[in-house]
Amino acid sequence: MQALLLRAPYDRVAERLSGLAPDLEVAVQETDGAITLAGTPVDYSQLAPEVWWLTLDAFGHKGHDYLGKLAASPHARWVQTVFAGVENPMFRPLARPGLQITNSSAQAPAIAEYVTIHAFSLLHPIAEQAAHQRAHAWTRVPFREIAQTRWLIVGFGNIGREIAKRAKAFGATVEAVRRTPDAEGLADAVCTLTDLPRRLPEADVVVLACALNEETRDLANAAFFAAMKPGSILVNIGRGGLLDEDALHAGLAAGKPAHAVLDVFRTEPLPADSWLWDHPQVRVTPHASNRGELTGARGEALFLENLRRYRAGEPLLNPVRPEDIGVG
Repeated sequence: MQALLLRAPYDRVAERLSGLAPDLEVAVQETDGAITLAGTPVDYSQLAPEVWWLTLDAFGHKGHDYLGKLAASPHARWVQTVFAGVENPMFRPLARPGLQITNSSAQAPAIAEYVTIHAFSLLHPIAEQAAHQRAHAWTRVPFREIAQTRWLIVGFGNIGREIAKRAKAFGATVEAVRRTPDAEGLADAVCTLTDLPRRLPEADVVVLACALNEETRDLANAAFFAAMKPGSILVNIGRGGLLDEDALHAGLAAGKPAHAVLDVFRTEPLPADSWLWDHPQVRVTPHASNRGELTGARGEALFLENLRRYRAGEPLLNPVRPEDIGVG
């Protein structure tokens, strides 16, 4: 069995890799684009790698078309990606028979922290308390407790489940929006996308954590916002294409939602003249909710565990449906 890895990710796992799969032939694409095997330069055309690891190192000038090699390889059988979603059209060539793609759950805990911290800080009257402090006013502000809130999590994959764990730890009621009715012990209720018009008016926090596909594109549209609860919070950590930004602008004016926390956008980087930057009810972050310091280590552990499973013929973690690849 043969693998082709880029130099940087290979170096990060080399010692563990040799202990896990001592008989695995690992070809390495060097930073200058050359390919080596056991330290010796080789002709790429002479290789037949079936295992690939698509990390962020594959993009930019140092990637030397690693993705292109993968897309054209007749030998590739499994690729572990660093991404939670593979809706970007650049991944479309990977949606072919015989190639199994697994995505990443490594960023899920970091993104879940991002969602809960932002939501909690908006639910609690921190800004009002700070205003009283600046005014030297000894004014007590009553506040709604998290346990009084209802959360609607649209998309209940790795990220959605991690968000549910954190919200429920504070006593919140959690409803999951997903294809299957299994709450996995993490949600108090489960519904489908068709149920949204009835469920949105009850939700204090709505989180978009689903994949972008033809069913979910522009999911958060004018009708969606009109159905939201006055004073509610919207968080989008899924994809920018899930949300109609013009409809959001009108929704904010009506207080439905009262606040939006956005980490993903239709155009990235977000243009400097976008109204979103300066809107007082919007928080903007640059697609960085996954930047937890432990995300990289979790990604390495996931690749190694899935490699073990692949070699043993066991089901892989986080398999991607072919119909969800390259649909953006």
